[in-house]
Amino acid sequence: MDRRNRATWLVTLGLLVAACGTGGDATTTATDDSGGTTTAPSTGEGGTVRIGWGGAPADLNPGIGVLTEDYTLYDLVYDSPINIDLDGNFQPELATEWSVSDDGLTWTMKIREGVSFSDGTPLTAEDVAYSINLYKDTEAFPLLPSYVTPFVAVEAPDATTVTLTTADPLPNFEYRMVAMYVLPKHIWETVDDPTAFTNDDMIGSGPFTLTEISQSEFVRLSPNPGYWGTVPTVDEVIFQTFDNPDGRVQALINGDVDMITEFPATAIANLQGADNVEVADGNYFGGRLADIFFNVVEPENCPTEEEGGICSGHPALRDVNVRQALATATDKQQLIDVVLLGTADPGLGLVTNSLGDWYPAELEAADYVFDIANANGILDAAGYADSDDDGIRECPAGAECGPTGDLTFRLNYPTDNDEHPRVSDMLSGWWNEIGVKVEIAGLDSDTLTSVCCPSFDFDVMLWSWTSDPDPESLLGVLLCSEISSGFSETGYCNPTVDELYAQQQIELDPAKRRELIVEISRIALEDVPYIIPWYYPRIQAYRTDTFAGWQVGQTILSLEDPSTLTVLRPAG
Repeated sequence: MDRRNRATWLVTLGLLVAACGTGGDATTTATDDSGGTTTAPSTGEGGTVRIGWGGAPADLNPGIGVLTEDYTLYDLVYDSPINIDLDGNFQPELATEWSVSDDGLTWTMKIREGVSFSDGTPLTAEDVAYSINLYKDTEAFPLLPSYVTPFVAVEAPDATTVTLTTADPLPNFEYRMVAMYVLPKHIWETVDDPTAFTNDDMIGSGPFTLTEISQSEFVRLSPNPGYWGTVPTVDEVIFQTFDNPDGRVQALINGDVDMITEFPATAIANLQGADNVEVADGNYFGGRLADIFFNVVEPENCPTEEEGGICSGHPALRDVNVRQALATATDKQQLIDVVLLGTADPGLGLVTNSLGDWYPAELEAADYVFDIANANGILDAAGYADSDDDGIRECPAGAECGPTGDLTFRLNYPTDNDEHPRVSDMLSGWWNEIGVKVEIAGLDSDTLTSVCCPSFDFDVMLWSWTSDPDPESLLGVLLCSEISSGFSETGYCNPTVDELYAQQQIELDPAKRRELIVEISRIALEDVPYIIPWYYPRIQAYRTDTFAGWQVGQTILSLEDPSTLTVLRPAG
């Protein structure tokens, strides 16, 4: 599924005082807003695993979650019908098998027997069908409905069978089921408004249960003793938020945490030289990309006031010439070399190179080559001149030009991202050379989300996406229909793209479907609602002296995934 790696909550977290996570009387201490402390005790022989990350979950309700940290939590607490392993293969989870009818329109899943929710209530096919229908029918959910819109009927004819009927054949049924977190019908059917349900108890059937959460400080999970699979060995898992990346790295070196999910490339050498610390690399599920995107929503497509539309974007950004000039004045390789010390691959479009054959490598030759003179020439030809010689170009006569009357753009980025402050400064320098000024402001996740979409109250934004194992969903951000849903972050609308997207949704021939996806990517590259500076590698680090069992040998690296946290055991 799309795990939107969007900015997460800023916190002020005190120095964590902890044992090395091997059990006994270890405690975790975090400073709260009042200057006091919260204490999370660890007991038993399995030990407490402490994971440091830069963000925090924002929503416990799977329907409204958009952050990577949200989905990390959902994966640990809930089950889905189908899972994906660390080599990118689809595997049974709640669905033990699945098949499609001869006409390709009806999928049947057999649901595992003997599964219960963490409150002891049996889980049946009725819960699975209810959950999928809830995601499908709740249009205000920002992400999950897009996975199940092709299904015209989802039913549970008996306690172990779910049938899903489509109007057209599906080329990618399995990936649509990976994000269908199964919710307890007996709880959710009593909720009047599922978009307002806080879901504080998070009753699921996964390997862990939520024990405690202190927003933007820590999340504590315990093993689910009634889990149908192998119950985790550890006593608990605590995710601890460090907004300071250097503090996150030092906590691992000191043994205050056992693993960190992310850190600056500049810290790799320091971590590699630390005792009992290993640095691992691999891919993200589906890949992860950094993006620079523009507010291009046309006035006639602005969401209504009731939908949250503000649409204050600079009018000049709706001119493709301006966007192409900005892309030409962006040195992707320099960004990678300076910000990531050369560890990433240059980006191209929304389909990442981690997606194998789906990646449109043939379009690399059409990408924008860094050339300040050429970028200036594009703006000159489009009529943007610096008539008052102040270094900032004005719009052509008679054109809308925003509140400043020139090419001055607001540039926002998430404050919990380790790279974006430097990226913003470098973009500002290059774009200034072509007569464009940017006013840089880092924002916390709440504010950034509120100005992004569907309000479109920004000009230029930096963020990042973690993609699906299938290209369809992330390409969905280009659809006209997603402008008012909050899924589109640019307001881009091109009917040709919509038509091609609809065709690839039902094209069963992989080669023909790839041709459609490449054409969508080509149009997006030419229209430039996005600049994709790089595709991230996945780099994480862990201690070897506290726990054993970290899953580092597969194609995908995700040490906070159930695949690792369900098998960890104290070292020695």
